[in-house]
Amino acid sequence: MISYFWISLTLGIVAGLANLFGGAIVSARPWSRAFLSLFIALGAGFMLATAITEMVPESLILAPRSGPALILLGYFIVHYFEHAWPAHFHFGEETHTDKFVNPSVAYTALAGLTIHTFFDGVAITSGFLVSPWLGTVIFGATILHNVPEGFTMASIMVAAKRSRSAGLMAAGVLGISRIVGVLAMALAHRWVNYGLALSAGVTLYVAASDLIPEVNKMARPKYALAVAAGVAMVLVMRYFFFPS
Repeated sequence: MISYFWISLTLGIVAGLANLFGGAIVSARPWSRAFLSLFIALGAGFMLATAITEMVPESLILAPRSGPALILLGYFIVHYFEHAWPAHFHFGEETHTDKFVNPSVAYTALAGLTIHTFFDGVAITSGFLVSPWLGTVIFGATILHNVPEGFTMASIMVAAKRSRSAGLMAAGVLGISRIVGVLAMALAHRWVNYGLALSAGVTLYVAASDLIPEVNKMARPKYALAVAAGVAMVLVMRYFFFPS
């Protein structure tokens, strides 16, 4: 049987390739922003449902006393790096080029997103340590926002007057960070209860505080329906295909 480590590592690499694909879009022909926005909306719903219905409950089972505090800590780790550092970024921020004139600001944004992708890797491995179902659904939540994530990072680099190849490299750094997260959690597998709880907080923040606000800027009903579809995917898979 293939071990949880090799499954997690393989899926971490696949997620990294999705980042690279998103970065490559910036240097290819223009893609419809509506297409990428639908990915954001679908990913937001999927991540939100994964965090609330899967990751948080499992964290509270594995760490009933420390779990709530670790979930909050994970939430505020991302909050801190996005708000306390000079660059506060969102998907689609590349349209505001005046905010990214200084290249150092783009690298600060890269550092912030790297924290997030590191915990993506931690979350994937933590999930597979608990159960194949949890690892799979966490991977699904990750992959759905990887293309817009890579697109955003590469766009920020270009807006900061960096080359398109630098943008692609930045998207690659996100993929590498996720693999580092996979390896770190594999080495620290005895502390899966802590890793999953921290990752639950991170996932909850990205879904509720990063992606959902972006969807709220899109007035058309199809984006709200895409969020609902993301939530429904998790619930349908859990209660109809993988009942506990």
